[in-house]
Amino acid sequence: MKFIIRGGKPLYGEITLAGSKNTASKLMITSLLTDEPCTLTNFPRIGDAEITAELCRTIGSDVRLDGDTLSISTPKIKNSRVLELSRRNRIPILALAPLLTRAGEGEVPIVGGDKIGHRPVDLHIKALEALGAEIKVTPISYIARAKKGLFGGVINLGFPSVGATENAVLAAVCANGRTVIKNAALEPEIISMIKMLQNMGAIVELGAERDIYIEGVKHLRGVTHEVPSDRNEAVSFACLGIATGGDVFLKGAIQEHLITFLNVVRKTGAEYEVKPDGIRFWRPASPKLQPGLDSSRQGRRGGPNSLKSVYIETAPHPGFMTDWQQPLAVLLTQAEGNSTIHEAIYEDRFAYVADLNSVGAKIEVSKDCPDGRWCRFAAKGVLHVARISGPVELKGGGKFAVRDLRGGMVDIIAALVAKGESEIEGVEEIDRGYENIDERLRKLGAEIQRTD
Repeated sequence: MKFIIRGGKPLYGEITLAGSKNTASKLMITSLLTDEPCTLTNFPRIGDAEITAELCRTIGSDVRLDGDTLSISTPKIKNSRVLELSRRNRIPILALAPLLTRAGEGEVPIVGGDKIGHRPVDLHIKALEALGAEIKVTPISYIARAKKGLFGGVINLGFPSVGATENAVLAAVCANGRTVIKNAALEPEIISMIKMLQNMGAIVELGAERDIYIEGVKHLRGVTHEVPSDRNEAVSFACLGIATGGDVFLKGAIQEHLITFLNVVRKTGAEYEVKPDGIRFWRPASPKLQPGLDSSRQGRRGGPNSLKSVYIETAPHPGFMTDWQQPLAVLLTQAEGNSTIHEAIYEDRFAYVADLNSVGAKIEVSKDCPDGRWCRFAAKGVLHVARISGPVELKGGGKFAVRDLRGGMVDIIAALVAKGESEIEGVEEIDRGYENIDERLRKLGAEIQRTD
């Protein structure tokens, strides 16, 4: 499956954000903690959710999706060993917590997901072990047992890992006693999970210094919970609108989930407006030419202003999210001067640079932290800094092969910014996280067609 895209024109209009990919599947796993029915509204139709539904059905769930409402009920754990999945993502390891809670044991396949570098699960394992689980890692699976049940304890996370925090929370809410999770991640996706668990009857408190306090309860009830809008979609579409010189309104965008990104938008010289039902993004027009000044110093009359270069460094929430730097990189190819992206979360997130350079971008990737900066990849020989020179005119005619979900969205944005026709192969990977992406982009005026 591939996309044929003809780019080079501004995009305008309104697009409704789908429910969060990084939240929806994990809330399905959360529902496994109760034997009562749960309902998830604003649920996205994405590949990752289908993979998770297969996992849940194997465990014993009845899963039904009607429009954007997903109903899931797991009255009994029928199978605590889940190995024969047709497709894999990183969700199965989160199923260990509810399996341990309700069945006392569980076995799930080694995790898959995006190819973005080493993503160790040692923090997951240590968190479960801290609550009394016995974990064995085999070449194909993780095997967990808690013969006497899970017990509250202190979990010290060396890094505020989102996945490990989620696993710890899921394991602790029904553990016997009190659990303290130190240096926890506090991303909006985790807060959504905590809200759902509270409404199910859990006792979860957010403390200072990234601490989470949990008092275990014996039973959780069913719940109806709304999946928040996808903040990664919001950033992707915002960068697309700005980079093409257009004007887009993102219905459902949530300001508190995007504060760090919104500051970067304004630093580039682009603009946004927060409205009751979403956020508008655009690039202001250049001022009219003033007599006596060199026109080359005044931008293009009637067109969008030149963007300004920026420095950004990825960080755990509320910092600049690692998933945001890829679409921002395309936008920064249109900015005046030299921009820097310092990736401090994952060590292999610049595979997309080759695609951008193939259509005219000027991006260099380095192993060295920027002057005066330091991160955990310093002096480790890891390519984790990108320096982007601009503005450049991206040119169509390229053929992209999707490497991973976020890289695939970079290819789409680059193709829509570039003048001419581009081809993107392997769009099934993009479908994992973006619902009907081609159909929705056409509503903004994008020329994009899906073909076999």
